Amino acid sequence: MSGTHVAYHDSIWRFMNTRVKRLILPIGGVAVAGLVGATMAVPAQAAGDTAHDTLAGSGLAAKNVVAYWLNEKASNLIKATPYGYESQVSAKHVSTGGPSADSKPGTVSPTGSGGSGGTLKNVNLPRTTGKVFFRGADGRPHWCSATSVQSKYGNLVATAGHCVYDTKSNKATMDRWVFIPGYYQGKAPWGIYVGKTAYTHYDFDVYEDGDRDYAFVTVYNGIKAGRGGDLRNVAEWNWKQVDRKTYNQYDRFIRKSRGGKYYVVKFTDAGRLESNVGGQGLAYNQKVGSSVYVFGYPSGSHPDGNHAFTGQTLKWSYGKTFAAKAPSVKGEELVGVKSSFTGEGSSGSSWLLKYSSAKRLGYLNGVTSAVSDTDGNKRIDTSVSPYFDGETYGVYKAAANNWSGSIA
Repeated sequence: MSGTHVAYHDSIWRFMNTRVKRLILPIGGVAVAGLVGATMAVPAQAAGDTAHDTLAGSGLAAKNVVAYWLNEKASNLIKATPYGYESQVSAKHVSTGGPSADSKPGTVSPTGSGGSGGTLKNVNLPRTTGKVFFRGADGRPHWCSATSVQSKYGNLVATAGHCVYDTKSNKATMDRWVFIPGYYQGKAPWGIYVGKTAYTHYDFDVYEDGDRDYAFVTVYNGIKAGRGGDLRNVAEWNWKQVDRKTYNQYDRFIRKSRGGKYYVVKFTDAGRLESNVGGQGLAYNQKVGSSVYVFGYPSGSHPDGNHAFTGQTLKWSYGKTFAAKAPSVKGEELVGVKSSFTGEGSSGSSWLLKYSSAKRLGYLNGVTSAVSDTDGNKRIDTSVSPYFDGETYGVYKAAANNWSGSIA
């Protein structure tokens, strides 16, 4: 059989395998110097090792996603809880074996002006980091951590794969997915960005392979929030008159009728994500043992009940990576770093190599997929991430060259 026919039949098999898994629901439903050179979902489309799924396929769909989060003074954002998908696992440090590069090491340079943070006595937090919000399989609003990453059109977000693909219900993706960099108590200083398309590794999308628990999501241009970036204050929004058919396509929160005339919100474009906050670079096939900063929004308690983090403010930790395993999530080639981040909320936290505190930029070299208490003292001491290799770069590259556009 020719190579062409082998590839063709493999693609068909992958498509059917993906489709079967998606349709079977559980009973009841639901470089730089120093670096080493709300319906049944349609099955993902796969190209090689990359699968992609549509989150909001049109400007209208994206506007209605915004409406869900801003309805009733942004109550869904305010009451959203950290996503706790298998956030705590039994992980172990491995002294032999572990992840290894599958090709030459490489980097993608960061972009954007992070701006000087003043004194360097403390770590200046990156503007690229924020929260992704979505509605989970339980029908409730949740969030994870995420970061902006450099791309051709300045519209890319990186997070954990399980913060995009719903492994609990086997739906294709989380519902009503948005990214808000710098989010804090109902405020979006740089706007709200609706996810358009999610790109994941085929092995995570289909097999839930923990070694591939990462995702890259293209987002539309941002939408400006209310006065002072407060998503709860939408009184200053503008309205435009439309016909009744158009009016009926909009969510109730962003439409109104008066005197027999129909109006919908006229959104204000906040520009591209990367233009507003910058974009971290990407590093892959790097040597294990490198030092990284981890940035995210940890929340929840340690196993002993100590409530260490609220999830309201961006936190950081620092350490050297090491080889790790977590069989419960099929993670055989992971990297770990010593960190006290508790699991809830820290999923998707960015691991930045060669981070410049002055520029607030570095190279994304991992995303938190889970945390662990490795010494059994009932305190979380380790975060783990998939090892970023050439296949990770392939997924990134597939996502990084796609334009999203504006919904305003």
